[in-house]
Amino acid sequence: MSSESRLEENELIRRAKKGEFAAFEELVNMTEGKIYNHLLRLVNNPSDAEELLQETYLSAYKNISSFKGNSTFSTWIYRIATNHAFMLFRKRKPELPIDELPLPTHEELKRREIRDWDFDPADAAQSGEVREILSEAIGELPENYRAVVLLRDIEGFSTAEAAEALGINEGAVKTRLHRARIFLREILSSHFAPEELAAMEGK
Repeated sequence: MSSESRLEENELIRRAKKGEFAAFEELVNMTEGKIYNHLLRLVNNPSDAEELLQETYLSAYKNISSFKGNSTFSTWIYRIATNHAFMLFRKRKPELPIDELPLPTHEELKRREIRDWDFDPADAAQSGEVREILSEAIGELPENYRAVVLLRDIEGFSTAEAAEALGINEGAVKTRLHRARIFLREILSSHFAPEELAAMEGK
């Protein structure tokens, strides 16, 4: 975000905190498209995403006075939206532990080549077929791992921004992203030949 945009955002937040609903509406207009897409990728259901979007901004409006400005308004909204999505998941079913996914063991991880760290789903998705397979695979991840992949690899958040949006430390973001990427790579490996996968990764 440019310094000019940040100043504009800060002014809108200041006015919204004073009760100017028009200022809050402007903040909504600036962010709702990205937030809806994020929620849709998380829950994979347009109706749920719409409902969560409304809940997100209602929570933000009620709690705007608590916004400290340590992050951007967008990051703050992402955190609220993700929390609402997690609450929906918890209501419907317990989260699948990451250990129940077909991921390598700790010893296998240590033997992996460093290139596993370099696998980027966004770079791999060069065709409709790959995007469809990746989308399905991301949907199979536990919610907290899925959120990390979406923020880092799809939304383009930095590690620090993703940590802020999810309310976790940067080390947890890196660990979850690493394991999730390996899982996604394993899924792609079952659909494509090694040379095709290497081409997707730009190797």
